[in-house]
Amino acid sequence: MGLIRFTRRELSLAIRQAGNSAIIVMFFILSAILFPLGIGPDPNLLSRIAPGVVWITALLAAMLSFERLFAPDYEDGSLEQLVLNPVSLETIVLSKAIAHWLTTGLPLLLAAPVIALMYELPHNGYGILMAAMILGTPTISLVGTLGSALTLGARRGGMLLSLVVLPLVIPVMIFGTTCVNAGIGGYTIKAHLMLLGALLLGSLIVAPVAAAAAIRQALD
Repeated sequence: MGLIRFTRRELSLAIRQAGNSAIIVMFFILSAILFPLGIGPDPNLLSRIAPGVVWITALLAAMLSFERLFAPDYEDGSLEQLVLNPVSLETIVLSKAIAHWLTTGLPLLLAAPVIALMYELPHNGYGILMAAMILGTPTISLVGTLGSALTLGARRGGMLLSLVVLPLVIPVMIFGTTCVNAGIGGYTIKAHLMLLGALLLGSLIVAPVAAAAAIRQALD
């Protein structure tokens, strides 16, 4: 019940700043538009790089929101009250990650077919792309939550956050891209989806615990 209650709290706060989600989605789409301007309008080339472009731009768009996951609560002192709450800090961290995915990861997931259509992704790749992103985007939210906690209160936290998060989510991007490419090429995608699922499960176990420990350290 504590997880549901705090997730609702985070969602209500995010709804008050719904413009942030819209900005992130617009950044996602506009970033994807820039690639053809740089490499040319060759349809065959664009079709081949479509999965990679979707994952790269989705990751960059998600990075825009990580810095503010804990910073407002840290700055106004409410984070200390959350630590003293009877609900475990790990549960509160997990609620942050869930709310982040619902307000950022889910809109990016829904916008991904638009990018794929712009790049003329083969028709058999759309379902695979969505399946991979359903597994991959929650992992990005969990890792981003961990990165936000690790850099809490640090000077130039935004730059440090990028250095922490990007190396950890590169495997998600690699497996997500190769999964779509394998499916388009007629190869099995089971192994790729299992790897993405394993990354999600590992992040679900490790990220809340590590992030909670980092927050306690930051408040000491």
